[in-house]
Amino acid sequence: MKVRDIAAVIEDFAPLSLQEGWDNSGLCIGSPDQEVKGVLVGFDCTPALVDEAVRAGADMIVTHHPLIFSGLKKISPDDMVGLTVIKAVSAGIAVYAAHTNADKVAAGVSGAMAARLCLKDVEILDQDGDGTGLGVVGNLPEPMPASEFVYYVKKAFGLSSVRCSHLPEGEISRVAMCGGSGSSLIGKARSSGAQAYVSGDITYHHFFTPEDFLIVDIGHFEGEVDIVNILFSLIKKKFPTFAVRTSSGLAAGNPVLYF
Repeated sequence: MKVRDIAAVIEDFAPLSLQEGWDNSGLCIGSPDQEVKGVLVGFDCTPALVDEAVRAGADMIVTHHPLIFSGLKKISPDDMVGLTVIKAVSAGIAVYAAHTNADKVAAGVSGAMAARLCLKDVEILDQDGDGTGLGVVGNLPEPMPASEFVYYVKKAFGLSSVRCSHLPEGEISRVAMCGGSGSSLIGKARSSGAQAYVSGDITYHHFFTPEDFLIVDIGHFEGEVDIVNILFSLIKKKFPTFAVRTSSGLAAGNPVLYF
């Protein structure tokens, strides 16, 4: 097995051509021709994840977030990215990421979010025009009051708390969603006919919403983490006897802590 074989499976699902112009999805460390005996799938490529790969005997790491977003001016062990690069290169581990390309396919990040809420008639929220794009919008199985909807979201995502705007008096029946940082799609969510928008990294002023519109911030990690199991399943389905696993530290990988 080679790096290019694993990459081909992922890119058949989420072509690199779909990624945003600022993104850096794909192979950032290693060669496509590098031999691979095992793959570890995680969310962020950190020093701890590289250490876990070494312990597991994995020589390729696949994550959602790219390790390198832009050009590095230096590679130092005093910097988390630099330390991760040093550890991966020293161990001969290839590092690959499927980021916004995996966000923009219907069965990717936002599609997984929609599945958690059991949305029906799901469509792409911000369409590229070819059946791909950012976010999704769909209908709840049954309309519900806003307070009940917030509880429904918390239960669906296994959350103890969320941030939300004021609760509208009317019922919620149509919901827009986007994994990760979704503030830029609030306007699209409103124009889609949704009464609620679920995303992460919503800034303060965006919570001043119209009386008939609800914003629920579930967190960046919480909205995207399902992509790890999706990527794992893609590889496992294609190569059922190959050594691929998800990170044992995935649940503790969220850098945002709640007290």
